Amino acid sequence: MWSPAMNTAYLPRRRLAFATVAAVLLGAATTVCTIPAHAQTPPPPGVEVMVLDAHEVPITYTYAGRVAAFREVEVRAQVGGILKQRAYVEGAKVKAGDVLFRIDSATYEAAVERAAAQLKTAEAQLAQAHRDLDRAGELFTRQVGTQKARDDAQSAVELGAAAVDAAAAQLKTARISLDYATVRAPIEGITSLDVVPEGSLVGSGSADSLLTKITQLDPVYVNFSFTDADSTQIWKVVGSRAKSMAEMKLAAGITFGDGRKYALPGEVDFTSASLDLQTGTVRSRAVFANPDLNLIPGQFVRVTISGISLPSAIVVPEPAVMQGPKGKFVFRIDDGGIASIAAVELDQSVSGGWVVRSGLKSGDRVVTSGVIKVRPGAKVTVTRTLAQTPQAGQ
Repeated sequence: MWSPAMNTAYLPRRRLAFATVAAVLLGAATTVCTIPAHAQTPPPPGVEVMVLDAHEVPITYTYAGRVAAFREVEVRAQVGGILKQRAYVEGAKVKAGDVLFRIDSATYEAAVERAAAQLKTAEAQLAQAHRDLDRAGELFTRQVGTQKARDDAQSAVELGAAAVDAAAAQLKTARISLDYATVRAPIEGITSLDVVPEGSLVGSGSADSLLTKITQLDPVYVNFSFTDADSTQIWKVVGSRAKSMAEMKLAAGITFGDGRKYALPGEVDFTSASLDLQTGTVRSRAVFANPDLNLIPGQFVRVTISGISLPSAIVVPEPAVMQGPKGKFVFRIDDGGIASIAAVELDQSVSGGWVVRSGLKSGDRVVTSGVIKVRPGAKVTVTRTLAQTPQAGQ
């Protein structure tokens, strides 16, 4: 049964318990307060930096290209007649001068013989005119013949000489027509399907003279287009050394759709002098040797243009570049190890990073590893310093 005396006895024990708890908490607080303040601050993050160095940097440009034949020639009949023979295999490679077709040549052979006979007649008439001139001259010297007779004889010689020349030209024309009856390949290349079958009547006009086509595939052209910006940059770099891009002797390479690279190098041989208003590009062309016929007209490839170098360029490694709300930036480390943001404008990608248009200079130290741990204005610990060499940008 509870009594006031029991309550009075309980109060001192409660006060003692509270006092004990308070003492424990006060001791703990005292212990916490005695922890050194510097133990709460984490050490500066360790980063790797690269010292940038301006050096000559080779640059390349890659575009979509399309293979085109070096030449495509229409083989046409130059004389009319019956097509008697096709002397090649369709789709086969032929050399310049190879016989492709033979047209019935009987009428042209007869024309040659007739022209030859006319030439002989003219030559005989000229010889007779010379004899008459000699006789008339002798009679005139003896004062037996008249001057008119001698002049007439001289005119007959001149007319006879002209007749000989005309007959010779006619014979030459007849021989040319006879030669045209044998149709030969004008260039080396691959033949297409014949247009006119054997036994057909062919003519020499535009509508009935086409016999086949020959495509020259060694070398071949690859057509592509420079962008306006790239064209301008190339002119800034090397334009002062050449009057046109063709004179720059820019090297070209080909990559196929499956990633294979074409073994033989090419060269840019043509660049338009004006901008295509529809595409905003500059039409260009490269030429490649194609001895094994691996490049086929109409084929799409990737064209890489090289042979251009920026004389003094800054290249920043790709891991150092960050993207922020206001654009791309890098962390630059000063001599005291303090990080700061450096906004950069980048040009094209090269081996080793990006060409810097503005924002960095030679000698700057940029963070290349551990970027995620860096804070602007905070100190960092440089664990490794990489020196940039010309090879790093190549």
